[in-house]
Amino acid sequence: MRIEDGRQSENVEDRRGERAGGRLPIGGRGIGIGTVVLLLVAMYFGVDPSVILNQVSGPGPAAVEQAPPASKPPAEDQLAKFVSVVLADTEDTWHEMFKRAGKQYQEPKLVLYTDAIGSACGLGQAAMGPFYCPADQKVYIDLGFYRDLKERFSAPGDFAQAYVIAHEIGHHVQNLLGISDKVRQLQSRSTEVQGNQLSVMLELQADCLAGIWAHHANRTRHVLEAGDVEEALGAATAIGDDRLQKQARGHVTPESFTHGSSQQRVRWFKRGIEGGELKQCDTFAARQL
Repeated sequence: MRIEDGRQSENVEDRRGERAGGRLPIGGRGIGIGTVVLLLVAMYFGVDPSVILNQVSGPGPAAVEQAPPASKPPAEDQLAKFVSVVLADTEDTWHEMFKRAGKQYQEPKLVLYTDAIGSACGLGQAAMGPFYCPADQKVYIDLGFYRDLKERFSAPGDFAQAYVIAHEIGHHVQNLLGISDKVRQLQSRSTEVQGNQLSVMLELQADCLAGIWAHHANRTRHVLEAGDVEEALGAATAIGDDRLQKQARGHVTPESFTHGSSQQRVRWFKRGIEGGELKQCDTFAARQL
């Protein structure tokens, strides 16, 4: 991926090493094995980790302490620099896309942390994987996730790493466009199975939006190299619900999917990278996911 010399974003907050200042809203009750399984299934590329926890513990905000001003990553930190450059590239793409639509793009923050961190959505933990919190419009990532992506899920490569960020930024785009709010409203009056299906549509759309970023980044800045797309498709395949459920419990239950199957995630990322237009990503109107 040809991105090393790109500009770095001003929106990266380096909070690695800080003590997490929050708690999970579990209402004094323990978290059962069923919840643990759900978290494992949804642990990668989640919109908001508090959603699952609130379903088992009831509503209520998490207590989050104010963190001190975060510093930028040190210049010699190559992985943090890579994340910053990818974030800057998504900013350039989405500013242009929103401008075309007569809208203004609001840049999110990206927070680097270690092990656990307090957010406006509750306590984020590294085991949950990267996540986007719509309440504070921030993406959170423990960079150790990339080691898991390579070693545990056999999805190495810098473009696979970039896809992770682009997917979470896709959730930010959904938030700005009001899509996330509409989905949450529908889920509040849906059955569990219907709510899961809406979640799948939201996640697959974020995959497609990640593809749109890749399409425009390559068209305008020629960032892709041979094998890059295959890296992203490998990552999408590795974190499909069917693959994760099979690994975790030996069988697959499609009605409990929250992110989509490997095949679906690959299909929608490809739609975005091949088409490059928002209209290509309407998972909610698609006859087939």
